[in-house]
Parts: sequence; structure tokens; C-alpha cells
Amino acid sequence: MKKLVVIGNGMAAIRLLEEVTRLAPDLYQITVIGEEPFAGYNRVMLSPLLGGGTDEAAVTTHPHQWYRDRGIRLITGSPVVAIRRHRRQVVTAAGHKLDYDRLVLATGAAPRQLPIEGNQLNGVMSFRDLHDVRTLLSLSAARVVVVGGGFLGLEAADALVKQGHDVTLVHSRGHLLNQQLDETAGHRLQQDLEDRGLKFVMQARSQFIEDNGQGSVAAVHLADGQRLPADYVIQAVGIVPRTELADHAGLSVNQGVRVDDTLQTFDPAIYAIGECVEHRERTFGLVAPLYEQAAVCASHLAELGHRRYLFADTATRLKISGIDLVSFGDFDGEGETLQLALPDSYRRLQIRDNRIVGMVLYGDVADAPYYETLWRDGEDVSALRETLLLGEAFCPSPGTGGDEQEEIAA
Repeated sequence: MKKLVVIGNGMAAIRLLEEVTRLAPDLYQITVIGEEPFAGYNRVMLSPLLGGGTDEAAVTTHPHQWYRDRGIRLITGSPVVAIRRHRRQVVTAAGHKLDYDRLVLATGAAPRQLPIEGNQLNGVMSFRDLHDVRTLLSLSAARVVVVGGGFLGLEAADALVKQGHDVTLVHSRGHLLNQQLDETAGHRLQQDLEDRGLKFVMQARSQFIEDNGQGSVAAVHLADGQRLPADYVIQAVGIVPRTELADHAGLSVNQGVRVDDTLQTFDPAIYAIGECVEHRERTFGLVAPLYEQAAVCASHLAELGHRRYLFADTATRLKISGIDLVSFGDFDGEGETLQLALPDSYRRLQIRDNRIVGMVLYGDVADAPYYETLWRDGEDVSALRETLLLGEAFCPSPGTGGDEQEEIAA
């Protein structure tokens, strides 16, 4: 029986394990090495966990018994410290030496650190994994500054408000989620979050974090001279692919571990998937492409053919209770903009060459699957112009809607 070693136990790795054990249950003796001391859990649910909307039992998707039932050896809490490619062997911090016929890197990404003085002070934290959530849940009510107005920063900030903290979010741009939303939707989102008690400082850049004289956070200083008193600072300014192991092993690394369309590195025995990967000069942070990479990689590990991974843009959804928004595509202003603004909802469609190229739905998102189908299929919407903003019920089109609702909600 061949030996398969998977470095990493995140969502991409678990999807790979599901697929490999389904497609080729008797092909490999599998060992999974997870740096965290946990079994498999759903990172997407960390925001509701921090906000008190769920518990750790619900977040755990693959308990230890799941691995045992499939004959998978799971090593937790002991990171891999070296890959010996010439021996086809990996070494863990605890001293395990594991031989492999096939190796999969699923090392994920690390939170990007604020490039400012004071980023190492006590009280400067990230919101990335279950350990971070446990730490944040242990804090007494305090003044918290969250830096970053992307998905992760907003979800952390909203959850911390629910926990009773005094939270201020600092964002460098003029509106929230500036990569996913237009200005109108971004301002609506800010207003709704302000109504919940979250405070914002927009178009501001952090300059340094002030030391209280005892090695802990006292305040965040902004480039315009503002001083924001703080007991804790949450960094939410993006992620960086974890490539150190691959780099030290002599694999090709740029922004991420370089892979081809089969998710193989230039070493034919080593594959890579997930947030650590760079594929065709692109890196990844959303779940959908990670799952697709895992499926393609699994088919090759199972020796079942010639599937190829090609990136397909996906809709994004904010995970804040009581606030629904979905967006996809681009809003660069080219083409025609269709907008509908109501007191409790907003929708915008960007049309180019009679096709939807971008969408923002805020509030009422029921028609998101319909619009996404039109977008993906490149449907000509010229005959639907008059009623398109009103949704599928007013402009039915054969072959749209239906199963896609489950896909976007997944």
C-alpha cells in the first residue's frame, strides 16, 4: 500500500481526504499532520463562534473518530519542520519521521502582520484560527481597535461588539469591503454596523502602536495624528501563504507554492492545495476554489484521469448575523449600471455587452442564485432589461435558478 502524507488539517486538506478515501479507499496508508491541537473544524464558522451564535461542538466537522473510521493516522499539535525530498520523508517537531510516496502540502496561510512599530506588543492579536477565538473569548470587556475593513475585520469587529467590547474599526479606504462592494452598499453596511455600536475611522492608516510602558498596547496612532486608546489590537489586513517548508525543501515558491493545473509542484511526488498555493500567478482565500483544488488533486492521487484545475470566480457573502450581502464580478464603471435602492435593500447590476459582469445585493439577496447563473452562463439579458432588477419572478428564463441556490449558500 502506498503512503500518502498530508501536511495540514484545514478545510482544503479535509476535503482532499474525503475525496481520496471515496475514490480510492484502499490505495493509500494516509497520515495527516496538523499543527493545531484540534481535529477538523470549519473556519468559516469562527465568526459566529466568536459572536456567541454557536459553540465549538458545532464548529467541529471531523472529530478524531472520523479519521479512525477511515484508517487515517492524525498527528496534531506537532508541526512538520523539514521535508527531505531525496528520502521522500518528512520530519515533525516531535521527532516523527514519516516516509511518503505522495506528499500534499496544505499548510494554509498566516495572518499578515501590520508593518508598523509596536506590532509585537502584548495585546496585538489576529483572528484566524480556533486558538485565536478562544483567546478573544477569554478577554474581559475592553477597548479594541480592529485594523482592516475587509470580511475578516468586519466579522471580528461585529462579534466583539456582541461580546461587550468597545470596538473601533480602522480602514484605509473610503468605504467598507472596497474590493467587493460599490460605494453605496459599503456605506449602507457601515451605517448598519454603526447602529449596532461599532465605531469607524475611515480613510485612515495606522502609524504605530503605543506601548503602555509594560510591553502591552496603550493606543493606536494614525497617520493623521489621531490617537485611539486601546487595550487590544486585532490585525485583519490580509493573509500570507505559508511557504516556508516548501521553500526550504527547494520547491518553486513565489507568492505561494507554485503548482500546475493538476496541483502538482515541480517535484512529481509533491502536490499542494489551498491558501499556500500559487496557480497561474493567483493565490486563494475563499473556500470554493480550495474545495475545487482538493477535488482535482484527489482525482490525480487516486490515479483516475486527467482533471485540470482552472480558477472560476465565485460570489462572496458576508457572515454577519442579520446582515445579508452577496457580490461578484467587477464594477469598474464600464458598460451600463442598473441600480435599485429601497429603504431595506439595495441591488446593483453591471451590464456589459448585454451580459451581467458584476453584482451587489444588500439586504434582500434571494435573487442572488438567479443573477449568478446568468453571470456564469454569460446569458444575453437584453430581452430582460426592463424587469431584470426586479428579480427572477419578473423575468423567468429557461435553465436558470433551481440547483444553483444550494451552491451559493454552501
